[in-house]
Amino acid sequence: MKNYDVIVVGGGPGGYVAAIKASQLGSKVALVEGDRIGGVCLNYGCIPTKTLLRSAKLYQDLMHAEGFGIDIANLSDVKLNWANLMNRKTSVVNKIVGGVEQLVKFNKIDVYKGYGTAKDANTVVVGDETLQGKNLILATGSSVMIPKIEGIDQAQEAGIVIDSTGAIMLKEQPESITILGGGVIAIEFATLFNSLGTKVTILQRSDAILKNLDADVRTTIQRHLESTGVEIITNSSLKRVEGGTVVYEVGGEEKRITSDKILASLGRTPNLKGFEALGIKTDKRGVIVDDQMRTNVKGVYAIGDMCGKMMLAHVASAEGIVAAEAIHGDETKIDYNKVPSCIYSFPEVGVIGYSEEAAIEAGYDVGTSMFPLSANGKAVAEGETTGFVKIVHDKKYGEVIGVHIVASHATDMIAEAAVSMELEGTIYDIAKTVHPHPTLSEIVMEAAHGAVDKPIHMIKR
Repeated sequence: MKNYDVIVVGGGPGGYVAAIKASQLGSKVALVEGDRIGGVCLNYGCIPTKTLLRSAKLYQDLMHAEGFGIDIANLSDVKLNWANLMNRKTSVVNKIVGGVEQLVKFNKIDVYKGYGTAKDANTVVVGDETLQGKNLILATGSSVMIPKIEGIDQAQEAGIVIDSTGAIMLKEQPESITILGGGVIAIEFATLFNSLGTKVTILQRSDAILKNLDADVRTTIQRHLESTGVEIITNSSLKRVEGGTVVYEVGGEEKRITSDKILASLGRTPNLKGFEALGIKTDKRGVIVDDQMRTNVKGVYAIGDMCGKMMLAHVASAEGIVAAEAIHGDETKIDYNKVPSCIYSFPEVGVIGYSEEAAIEAGYDVGTSMFPLSANGKAVAEGETTGFVKIVHDKKYGEVIGVHIVASHATDMIAEAAVSMELEGTIYDIAKTVHPHPTLSEIVMEAAHGAVDKPIHMIKR
């Protein structure tokens, strides 16, 4: 039996960050992981999908090279090498996972391979090993939720229905794919496959994709996807799956669509198995925790997807640091309304804080200002003019309470908004901040000018 100050179960972006931080703060730490360090994000989610999306973007750029003054004699000679596409993805993943493993080793963290089971708040069993710890951080993540509809299990066993992990491991490019769901992951895969030439259909239950985002964002992305060939069927109700055929209902009429693959992208569910003996309280989202990620059981913390607050890798990492600091007597916390979310579509989406609708519902006296990419010099030069910046602010003080960006580099640009909101910045602060020219970041400044008075580089009557 080995003794530790902190035992972390789960080596994803929440778990390994918590383990490193706890070690840096002076604790003896054990990290338990049943698969590879890095969890779903590094191995099967964030990193591999963005690697494949980069290839898809390059392919699209080549197919439109003529518009940039580059002649390719025969575009039919530009071909996808699916095997090499996947090999590059694997190489990138291995490099990053290897780097994280070195970080864990450098911080003198003992790693145990296997799935941990908690016997009590201080005892975790991993295979033949029994670990004793003063504190326990649970970071077991989440799993894909497969809908309970007729025929879907059989289609999954046949390899026709796949989840996001299956989508990044396909041996061949499908000619057609039907995506069940219209959330973030669904939109990223729709972008990926459509850009590579696969016929993509999205079946969405509600009346719009990305239902939780600002209306201007979801409308822009839906229109753009449709303009590039993605078929989006809203207000649809799934009935059953018959092999490669999805039977659904729209407006009381039963319809069918057949494709090579069916991607189930209807959300994720927390991984809670193995900790039943602890008596941890849960709700419909997952484990219930306080601001310092403490559960109802003394000495036991939970972070990341298993809490279900915001199923994002950077949130899990931030929560891991909060938990580690709480164990060492420093009570920090996260303001989840100031956490950015990203979609790696073409164009990208970066959002933080209140949407216009949510801000009104919350009782703010809401002001908004939008500035389009089409009025930005860098965007025009790059041929990427679909999108905008929208700032949502409180009219009383001018405080920025939400920023929504649709642009080719929105996922990087949203960090400026995050810093501004963390510092309780106002539209006046952003408008007065000199931004470099020519950059896409100028549209944030221009939107702020529009909120204060009028933007410089757009006619606003």
